[in-house]
Amino acid sequence: ALHGYVMTDGKLHADDTPVQVLLPGNKKTKTGRLWAYVRDDRNAGSALAPAVWFAYSPDRKGIHPQTHLACFSGVLQADAYAGFNELYRNGGITEAACWAHARRKIHDMHVRIPSALTEEALEQIGQLYA
Repeated sequence: ALHGYVMTDGKLHADDTPVQVLLPGNKKTKTGRLWAYVRDDRNAGSALAPAVWFAYSPDRKGIHPQTHLACFSGVLQADAYAGFNELYRNGGITEAACWAHARRKIHDMHVRIPSALTEEALEQIGQLYA
C-alpha cells in the first residue's frame, strides 16, 4: 500500500546509500544499497501526506531503480547516477537533476581552479535557495 501511494504522486525524490550487510553463515559484510523514494509536495501547497518507501538491493545496478519505479511516471529528482538513465529514455519519467549534487561538483572545481565562471555558477545556485 505504501509503495503504491508513493508511486502515484507524479513527482518523486530518489536517492540511495550504502549499507553494510552481514552475510548469513559468514562474519564478513557486503555492501548493499538502501534506496529511498520520497513524495512530498507540501512546499507546493499540497495537503496530501508526505511518505517515503524504502527498498533494499544487494548492489547498485541500474536494474534495481528500474524495477522499483516500473509503475511510476512523472518527474524524478535524483542525482546523476547512470543507473537512472534508462528510466528517462522512453519519456515516461522526466529527469529533474539535483542542484546539491551539481553544486558540489562546481564547488570542487572552484576550489581546484577558481574562476569567474565557477564563482558565478555558485552564486546563481545559491540564489535558488535564498
